Amino acid sequence: MKKQKPFNNYLKFSGLAIQMAVTIYLGHLLGEYIDEIAGSGSDIYTKIITLLAVFLSIFVVIREVIRSQE
Repeated sequence: MKKQKPFNNYLKFSGLAIQMAVTIYLGHLLGEYIDEIAGSGSDIYTKIITLLAVFLSIFVVIREVIRSQE
């Protein structure tokens, strides 16, 4: 098993945090766009797509943590 320097781990996981924030934000924007096109008067698509983006982001973080422990 190759031992990594702690600084490299900080950089990797800081990048993951930024990626997570961007994914959630883009999911929110996509949901707002679809709500605007649908014209239903509610923000249901914004809520659903943002929630899916959160789950996707958490999945990616968990996968990277597991991969870094191997």
